[in-house]
Amino acid sequence: MTEALIVFSTFADEESAARVARALVEERLIACANLLPGARSIYRWQEAVEDAREVVVLMKTRKQDWTALLSRLHELHPYQTPECVAVRIAAGAPRYMEWLDAALAPEDA
Repeated sequence: MTEALIVFSTFADEESAARVARALVEERLIACANLLPGARSIYRWQEAVEDAREVVVLMKTRKQDWTALLSRLHELHPYQTPECVAVRIAAGAPRYMEWLDAALAPEDA
């Protein structure tokens, strides 16, 4: 089984989250994305504490695609410093993990 990751990012609105997620799926950098609107984020930014509504996006990918995904996410993301953190998937349903690999395979494979 390929080592897989769940990658977290946040966006200001659902439209930009969907635009970026769709591009990453089309480019086969992620197999899928779950958009979770309604998150409330409290964080420090430019010496102020911010309190904002955001959309959390959970993206599934392979560890081998991490560098390319990170680079492309920074190109597409509207934030100056987008959140992009990943956690390893320790285990997954075999059929789901097979699907994930197939969804990320190059088109000519």
